[in-house]
Amino acid sequence: MLLSLCVLSLIRARYCSSAYAKRQTSPELEATMDSVKMVTARSRKLALKGQGDGALGKRAEEISSAAADKLPKRICVETSRRSDVCEAEGDVRVQGSSQTVFLPASLTSREWKVKPYARKHDQFALSNVKEWTLKPFPYHERPAVCTENHTVPVVVFSTAGFTGNLFHDFTDVLVPLFITAAHFNGEVQFMVADAKAWWLSKFGAILDQLSKYEVIDADADGGGTVRCFPRVIAGLSFHKDLGVDPSKTPAGARSMADFKAMLRRAYGLERERAETSGNDTWDVRRKPRLLIISRRGSRVLLNERGMADMAMSLGFDVRVAEPEIATDLGKFARLVNSADVMVGVHGAGLANLVFLPKGAVFVQVVPMGDLTWLARDTFGTPAPEMDLHYLEYLIQADESTLSDQYPKDHPVFKDPQSIHRKGWNELSRVYLENQNVKPHLGRLRLALLEALKLLPHNHKHNKMAR
Repeated sequence: MLLSLCVLSLIRARYCSSAYAKRQTSPELEATMDSVKMVTARSRKLALKGQGDGALGKRAEEISSAAADKLPKRICVETSRRSDVCEAEGDVRVQGSSQTVFLPASLTSREWKVKPYARKHDQFALSNVKEWTLKPFPYHERPAVCTENHTVPVVVFSTAGFTGNLFHDFTDVLVPLFITAAHFNGEVQFMVADAKAWWLSKFGAILDQLSKYEVIDADADGGGTVRCFPRVIAGLSFHKDLGVDPSKTPAGARSMADFKAMLRRAYGLERERAETSGNDTWDVRRKPRLLIISRRGSRVLLNERGMADMAMSLGFDVRVAEPEIATDLGKFARLVNSADVMVGVHGAGLANLVFLPKGAVFVQVVPMGDLTWLARDTFGTPAPEMDLHYLEYLIQADESTLSDQYPKDHPVFKDPQSIHRKGWNELSRVYLENQNVKPHLGRLRLALLEALKLLPHNHKHNKMAR
């Protein structure tokens, strides 16, 4: 009896209105409800008749369980607070131009809606992401005729949102895509919603590692095109910023180490580890390389030249580079991969840390304003999971241009949390958009000496640096 009531509750949960879709009745639903009512009545009789008879009581439970097993599975699930993923297997028909996926009535009798971009908590990010609908074939009508037949699953995702910012390119799309699709070993089709040609070109080498098939631009697919697939996944699974939780991956063994290995294959990166080749110490033939990530506009390193000169005095081979949206990603990835230490002010360009070799040191310069939490959430916490050493350099008031804009007793210095409480827009305006920095070379020197100590095969070099 109790199980029968549970079955009815499950049906209400699946077919009543929810955040995904409006309630929709159908012959399938009515038939299922009638069937469960009959099972409920029968199981009640068996339970009453079987009082004191364990066999009959067990039979009643089996009947109720069988009815529950016949219920259609939930199509869309929340994989985290950041993403919803809709999945169905069978006679799947996709019309990209209308953002619609048609499913057999045996799979669902209601509509499901999803925005296939892994930032569902951020309505601003989703404002330019088209919504997709998954719904059953129209009743009493023939389903749309397949104009293209595919033999592999399709993954639908969007490149709208905050793409174009390298951090979001990786954390909102590329890492979730890896989580969702890597276990198919290339036997998967990508259908991209809100496609940007430049984005597909920029990250084409990565997409080619995950799929053996040409990407389908959903918006450019002709209005009459209906593509048939054996399986659909709409939306990407998200675990954490720039991170993979192996226990949650379909194969159960994927990690950020696997993601980085894929990047090395995609861009022909030579160095898996930050170590010398053939020698057990750094020397004049192979100095440790320091890469300074440059910025323009805001959070600029005002004494970049002085930083480079100081680092060279410690024995570093120094490179300074500024990644831009039009930067050749493969070329920049190879530069980053050649580095042993990377230094930069908090910002999207630091997402290039995914190309650093294992054992490298990543030094994040954190702008003033109690922003340690932000720096760690975005880059500090992911770094060790990529087998990188992580150091922070916290900017002080006299190293920030905020000291030229506000008096010393202003809340900007004395009570940063009062600025935080005004919301993200104000926090960003004050501490991110209108602050440049000038690290003390003496303090920064100590950080770079610490970085040298963390590098492999460095004993001889450390003696020279002192």
